[in-house]
Amino acid sequence: MKTIIVGGGIVGVTAAYYLAKEGIEVTLLEGQPELALDASAGNAGLIAPGHSFAWASPSAPGMMIKSLFGTQSAIRVRWPLEPRFIAWGLRFLRECTAGRARSNSLVKLSLSQYSQALLENVISAEGIDCHYQRGGVVYLYRSPRELAEGIAKMQLVRDHGQKMVVLTPSELGELEPALRDATGEFAGGILGLTDTTANSVLFAHAIADKARELGVEIRLGTPVEALLGDRRRVTGVQTSHGELLADAVVVAAGAHSPQLMKGLGINLPVYPAKGYSLTIPVISERDAPQIGGLDERTLVAWSRMGDQLRMSSTAEFAGFNPTVSRSAIHHILTIGKELFPGAADWDQAVVRTAFRPMTPAGPPIIGASKVRNLYYNTGHGHMGWTMACGSAQILADQLLGRTSAIDTSGFAPKASQ
Repeated sequence: MKTIIVGGGIVGVTAAYYLAKEGIEVTLLEGQPELALDASAGNAGLIAPGHSFAWASPSAPGMMIKSLFGTQSAIRVRWPLEPRFIAWGLRFLRECTAGRARSNSLVKLSLSQYSQALLENVISAEGIDCHYQRGGVVYLYRSPRELAEGIAKMQLVRDHGQKMVVLTPSELGELEPALRDATGEFAGGILGLTDTTANSVLFAHAIADKARELGVEIRLGTPVEALLGDRRRVTGVQTSHGELLADAVVVAAGAHSPQLMKGLGINLPVYPAKGYSLTIPVISERDAPQIGGLDERTLVAWSRMGDQLRMSSTAEFAGFNPTVSRSAIHHILTIGKELFPGAADWDQAVVRTAFRPMTPAGPPIIGASKVRNLYYNTGHGHMGWTMACGSAQILADQLLGRTSAIDTSGFAPKASQ
């Protein structure tokens, strides 16, 4: 079976490896000059099934509405509203009930747990060095009320297999000595014992090398302009360098995936959520964090990547607007200096924006479309790194007609077409 994968981010590259392991002939096409340059390069580095909560929740509409009137929040909506965002946003609001938030979170959790186990197996089997670090991820709470709410919220994932430990402020300092000098006050934290961190870009390049050894052809600087075929059957792709034919085409182009569907009359409900990240050189091992974490009030996340500190936050809904928000960068820097004041050379922070592919409900879209030979592996939002291996295995199962190890009904494309 000759298969084309469109998209060379962490999701697409990992899929290429998994398909090749099954003996499938794969060509991966990436428009950028390098792999994993967009959302994959701007994530916080967390591999966190313990935080698989759907963004569509009862509290989300209020945050989005307030942001329209200038209130700073982790989820922001910017004027003017795109027609496509309005359509997507209405579907998002429909998912914001407590019941749907719970079910969508459990779908994400199942894939995240499955994927993390597969990722650890691949790292071990292939000898990949991507700064993979066990030891847990810590979730910080700034007030007793927020801590109590966090404990109640985390009960959902605890009931479904995640190991969590509640920590007092002094225990936080023992767990992560770098937090002892934090200038903010915290009521406590929750340690996700099995959550981990790693560098997705290092993994993407390493797994791409393994994929090439298995026969995968990777073409960089090759944008896909359109899908070949009609609304019944896809036969290949039109690239900037000509046509390529295939038995199957996998759309793994992240936030850009919907653009490829227009010619087929499919409105794929994936919208870009612009995130911001800073990568800062560490100057003091004593003051720098050793494990990853998330400040639950500000939603600033961090992890160690060798001699660098990665910090990330914000989801800004403004289409593909490349403008960098100074307030978003200031927000991350402020929290970074508060948490780890002497850890890094903050003046040397490298700023990156990335467009995360969000579905209204939260779970990604994986599997066969209604168009023959066309498959999806997209819409992973901020959890593409966590979900990449599991999504790749599910995709391979679908292409080969096998039943997956987990329930995949929550990722079915039919509901989105």
